[in-house]
Amino acid sequence: KRFLQYLTKEHAKALLRQNAGLLETTYASGLSSPGRLHDLFVACEAVTPGEYKNGGYGLTLRYGFHPTPFGECLLAVSERGVCWFSFVVNGHEEALRELRATWRRATLVEDAAATAPLARNVFFPSTQPRKVLPLLLNGTNFQIKVWEALLRIPPGSVVTYEDIAVSIGLPGASRAVGQAVGKNPIAVLIPCHRVIRKDGDLGNYRYGSARKKALLGWEFARRDNPNREAAAQSQMVHDWEI
Repeated sequence: KRFLQYLTKEHAKALLRQNAGLLETTYASGLSSPGRLHDLFVACEAVTPGEYKNGGYGLTLRYGFHPTPFGECLLAVSERGVCWFSFVVNGHEEALRELRATWRRATLVEDAAATAPLARNVFFPSTQPRKVLPLLLNGTNFQIKVWEALLRIPPGSVVTYEDIAVSIGLPGASRAVGQAVGKNPIAVLIPCHRVIRKDGDLGNYRYGSARKKALLGWEFARRDNPNREAAAQSQMVHDWEI
C-alpha cells in the first residue's frame, strides 16, 4: 500500500513542493549524497567532435543482454566507459538496432561475461567495491549538458523539464530539454526517469510509463525506508546470483 502511494501524482507534486526554491542545493548535493542510487562515483567523458561526426569509428563496443528488477536490459561498454544502457522493449534485434544507430561505425562484439558485473552493479552496488564508473557520452553539446544535469538529481527526488532548462542557463528551452531527455542513451545511470511535468504528472518515458513509475517508486521507498530496503536488496542480490 505504501509503495502504491509513491506512484501517485500527489506524491510527485509533494516532492516538487519540497524541492521548490532548493533546486541548486538539490543539484549540488546529488553526487555526494550517501543515499544515492548507485553508490558509485560517475565520471562523464564526451566524445570529441570528430568522434561524434565519425559515429564511433575505431571504437569496439562489448555488449550483453541481462535481467534486471525492471526488465531485461542491453548494456554496452567501450574501453573508455559505459556507452549504452537500454531496456529491451521490442526484442533483441530492435534494441541492437538502436545501439547501432547511435554508434553507427563502431565495432560491436557480444560479450555478456564482460558486461554482466556492470549490469548487476547498477541495481545492487553493495555487491561490488565502491569505484568510479566512467560514462562515454555520444551526443550534441546541448544533449550532453542536459544529460550532465540529470546526473545531479538525487535519488528520491524529481524535477521538471523547466527546472533542467534553468539549471543549464536556458530557461526558455524546456521543449528542447524534453527532446534531449528522450534521447538519453544510458538509462537509469543517467536518471531521466526523475524528470516529470510541472503539474506533477509523471509524464512519458522511453521505456514505458509503468517502468518509470516502478523506478521512481523503488527510489522513493529506498529513501524513506533505508533499513528495510537494505534487507530487501540483500535478498534480491541472492536471488540474482542464484
